[in-house]
Amino acid sequence: MRTLYPEIEPDEIGFLPVSDGQELYWETSGNPAGKPVVFLHGGPGGGTSAAHRRLFDPAKYRIVLFDQRGCGLSLPHVSESADHLAANTTWHLVRDIEKLREHLNVERWQVFGGSWGSALALAYAETHPERVTELVLRGIFTLRKRELDWFYEGGARLIVPELWQTFLEPVAHAEGRHLIRAYHELLSNPDPSIHGPAAVAWATWEASTITLQPRADLIAKFSDPTYALAFARIENHYFVNEGWFDEGQLIAHAGLLREIPGAIVQGRYDLCTPAITAYDLHEAWPEASFTVIQDAGHSFDEPGILDALIEATDRFADL
Repeated sequence: MRTLYPEIEPDEIGFLPVSDGQELYWETSGNPAGKPVVFLHGGPGGGTSAAHRRLFDPAKYRIVLFDQRGCGLSLPHVSESADHLAANTTWHLVRDIEKLREHLNVERWQVFGGSWGSALALAYAETHPERVTELVLRGIFTLRKRELDWFYEGGARLIVPELWQTFLEPVAHAEGRHLIRAYHELLSNPDPSIHGPAAVAWATWEASTITLQPRADLIAKFSDPTYALAFARIENHYFVNEGWFDEGQLIAHAGLLREIPGAIVQGRYDLCTPAITAYDLHEAWPEASFTVIQDAGHSFDEPGILDALIEATDRFADL
């Protein structure tokens, strides 16, 4: 099975001023004359990592990573202030991607996105199809109501009831209410004794459920208070606003992708973003390859998912 390419360091890094006082951290690695690819991280609010560079053959790709507004190394960080959240929407991010493309003098590029990154990749590609050479998507998420309800309003508790009880603890008073909105109130509260535990509970719920087998290292990363606060605030902000999409928009507009080669990779036992969304996308965009990994959950680095993703990036490297 394919595994990550060897570790590499960025050859260029920078901070790109975009709008509303925001600066995006970006980096490039691999072959400066290679095929451009931009990696769109999950969350929203998750940030990039060194491992993400290693999904692409560094001899063939010019690998572009950036941290979306408010998270990772981008400035200002939402853990320090939530004041900039109003200027952090899907369509701000789509414009940011275009600004970064122009800044790096890229004409067209491959777009790679998993989880929330798949939604952002679809939004970008459906807005700017002429700028996309290929799409590689994993753990498909489009922010439809039934997707959000499944994971945050009680559907997934049928599979992991003990983890669901921990997720409920900060909002125990909110029984019968919309839980995403109840968490929004807590995460927006300026009191650290209120927003802090809520952020850790929100982020830990996700970390505990995104792999087929629990991973202590992932849970520890997500439960770090600084990481958790940016992650939970941004993610909840997007979800309470349904991504600023019309219901079903990304799949309804998939016809715009017909001329773009694509790969859809989905874990069979993905608790976070169940396989029905990937299937629905493939039905709307049958030109894309569709690979279901039978022994995997949601995370990009589970062995079968990783193998399929690198197979796709290798296959597209010479197109």
